Amino acid sequence: MVNFYLYYTIGRKFLMALSGFFLMVFLLQHLAINLLSVFSPNLFNNISHFMGTNPFIQFILQPILIGGFLFHLIMGFILDFKNRKSNSAKYAYNKNNNSTWVSRNMIITGFMIFSFICLHFYDFWIPEINTKFIKGDWTGLHHGEFRYYAEIQHKFHDLWRVLLYVISFFFLALHLLHGFQSSFQSVGVRAPRITPAIKKISTFYAILVPAGFVFIAIYHYLTYVIINL
Repeated sequence: MVNFYLYYTIGRKFLMALSGFFLMVFLLQHLAINLLSVFSPNLFNNISHFMGTNPFIQFILQPILIGGFLFHLIMGFILDFKNRKSNSAKYAYNKNNNSTWVSRNMIITGFMIFSFICLHFYDFWIPEINTKFIKGDWTGLHHGEFRYYAEIQHKFHDLWRVLLYVISFFFLALHLLHGFQSSFQSVGVRAPRITPAIKKISTFYAILVPAGFVFIAIYHYLTYVIINL
């Protein structure tokens, strides 16, 4: 029974790590495409149209992505609940010198990210679903031009939305600072010569990826402000 529970616990953490890797790869891909809205609007429009109309991406990869995110979120709540329940001496747990605030509060940063995802769905995913599946418009056109660049510009006209995005990506950075290297540990990558490199890469990833998304939001806001001066 003890061995079964041990393997069950390890298995949950292993699956949690795999879903984390999957989502981190998606973040890089999503950032790369969105950065094109800054450096090459035409290419951004073309790639966005391909991603938004390709059947394989829409009906296979997109459901897998949503399922992976929900799995990661639910599993995170379960693991956090189990960890807190197993620590009867909560004071000692919070004072553990080997843990950081971020590692002890991944559920908080995770919830903040979930709140941002809800906003992001409201801003982009739900209007996209409405356009394609309710209105039946798969052309991606508005006034004869692809609408994707105009849409991302329009969403960042309001300063309050930009600030929400900045705050959300700050919490994403905190989440990634622990989650990136923790995922490698959960799949058994703990070699003394590899771990320091993983920690450095995790720090770069946790800072640069959220910073990239923040840059995109601020760029489009400032562009709108300058044009309307």
